[in-house]
Order: sequence, then C-alpha cells, then structure tokens
Amino acid sequence: MTPHIESKIEDIAEVVLMPGDPLRAKYIAENFLTDYKLVNKVRNMFGYTGYYKGNKVTVFASGMGIPSIGIYSYELYKFYDVKKIIRIGTSGSFNKNIKVLDVVLSEGAYSKTYFPKLLDDNEVDFVCSSEALNENIKKTASSKNIPLKTGKTITSDVFDLYSSSLDEFRSNFPDDDFLAAEMEAFGLFYVAKKLNKEATCLMTVVDSFYDEKSLTSEEREQSLNQMITLALDAAVI
Repeated sequence: MTPHIESKIEDIAEVVLMPGDPLRAKYIAENFLTDYKLVNKVRNMFGYTGYYKGNKVTVFASGMGIPSIGIYSYELYKFYDVKKIIRIGTSGSFNKNIKVLDVVLSEGAYSKTYFPKLLDDNEVDFVCSSEALNENIKKTASSKNIPLKTGKTITSDVFDLYSSSLDEFRSNFPDDDFLAAEMEAFGLFYVAKKLNKEATCLMTVVDSFYDEKSLTSEEREQSLNQMITLALDAAVI
C-alpha cells in the first residue's frame, strides 16, 4: 500500500490504461474487461484489474492535472512494478489540421510546469513518450484502419478554453506544430523517464478553435470506444 493506493502488489498488472476520470475507468472495466475487480477506491480514484483477450490489464484513473497523474504514475511504477502506462483521454486543439473526433498519439509533450524542478531540481520543458509503445499503437491503428495523427502535444496547467485569449495562451509555447492540448501527459512522460519505464498518451479531440462541430453523446461514446480498443489492443501486443 501507498498513501494513495490500497491495492496489493499482485492486484496490479504490468500494463495500465490511465484515463483521468474515475468513472471512465469503471466504464472501461465494465465494457472491455472480463473477470475484473475493483482494486482501488481510495479518494474514489478507481482502479480495476481484469483481462482483455486473456491478458491481465489494469485500468486506473489519474485525476486531472500533472500533480495528480504524477502521484499515481510514480506509485504504480515505483511500488507496483508497472512497466507500461498508456494515458487515454480527451483533448482540445488549436491546430488547423486537427478536427474534432481525430485521434492523436503524443510523441512528446511540452509544458511550462514547475513539476520537474520541484521533483528533481531539473529544468525540462519537453519529454518524449515511449517509441516502442507508439510503434505498437501505430501498427495496431493501421491494421484496424483507424486514422491516427501523431506528433507533439502540449500539457497545460490551465484549461485552455478558460484562458483570456487564444493568442495569449499560444504565446506561452514555442512556435511548433502542436497537435493537441491536454493537462497530464508531460507529468506521466517525465515520471516514466525518471524511473526507466514506458509511457504514452492517446487522445480523442473533443473541442477545437477551428472546428465548431458539436458532438452528440453517441458520437463521443463511439469515438472514445474506438480509442480505448486501440489502446488495449496495442498494450497487450
């Protein structure tokens, strides 16, 4: 046990899917895993372990933001010997080439967070994700004819839609062709690098400054299900 996880070591698989929302972890367990059980409910940060196509998999919520995913990924890697974590979630985008419902794979995340400085007295603003995990995901997406956008992404400490203006928000980041913006991936990638583990992030774009498409609940669920299946299939290769 850790201060935030009550699971026994044998309750956690070596492969973890990590949505932000605890209820999404519950949804994945109920709809995609067999013989699953609840292995963590501390602070209602639900974790479930079950089987996908005969492979043991854990789905464990991270909460929102770098501090929260930093805690859970560190404890899972360090104290439960987790090898791989795939963050799955939603994102926004201010890239004109990215549309709502696109699935984005992060090859690395840029952030202006103070997280590395406080954890390691290290000044880092960009961290790459796992090449091996990314290759598995790209091969799986290709075999299933799932369009996949791959590239650099932004991890922000502020929900971008609440920023005073798009121009001010974007001025805080390099003039690179970032595909999507979310709030956790950088922390996960940094902890994985620190502990010599694997991590990546798959995102479904649900809002864009350049695409005003309004999603129905059915469209959102179908798109997220496709991303979840892609992550699970790639994780157990």
